[in-house]
Amino acid sequence: MTTEASSSEVLRLTEIFYSIQGEGRATGRPCVFVRLSRCNLRCTWCDTTYSFTGGDKRPLDEVIEQVRGYDCKLIEITGGEPLLQASVHPLMSRFCDEGFTVMIETSGSLDISVIDPRVHIIMDLKPPASGEEAKNRYENVEHLKASDEVKFVIQDRNDYEWSRQKVEEFKLSDRVAEVVFSPVHEKMDAHELANWIMEDHLNVRLGLQMHKFLSVE
Repeated sequence: MTTEASSSEVLRLTEIFYSIQGEGRATGRPCVFVRLSRCNLRCTWCDTTYSFTGGDKRPLDEVIEQVRGYDCKLIEITGGEPLLQASVHPLMSRFCDEGFTVMIETSGSLDISVIDPRVHIIMDLKPPASGEEAKNRYENVEHLKASDEVKFVIQDRNDYEWSRQKVEEFKLSDRVAEVVFSPVHEKMDAHELANWIMEDHLNVRLGLQMHKFLSVE
């Protein structure tokens, strides 16, 4: 017997909102974002530090009902680091059962092998300037599916070279649907990053975080 609903029935939630997807394969599409609280990393350039602490405990049924209300079949589970909460797994599976297209964005520091195979994984690999390179869990690469994405957030030339080497080492462009190189907002010149990608003829997508140029939230 427990004093509250079990961990499989409750989420610690920062926010739910409806917006335009700004990154990856779904760029430009309306999407419902479910942002879970807490993160095990502290990337130097993080733009969602408000999700590190706090959050409200919400039953899964309540979260699902709120998401249904947006009348949008594309969902992204994000954070923070959503895989820190075991209850994220039944949440994603229930959305899949209802016919939603479900994406999860994860730092790549935790095991992705337990994620429902119907879920589209967007996994980061953290370059040196993030301050969290040592937390990359490279075993995850073997569990990526052809429908998944890998994202590198790049701050400088060293990050770019590191990311290029990882793409080649793990043959990521052949392994997943999309590899995204995203410049750190206001720290990395997107034009410069684009030139490096073209000079090296990399089979990657330049990700400019469209949502940061729009006034929709």
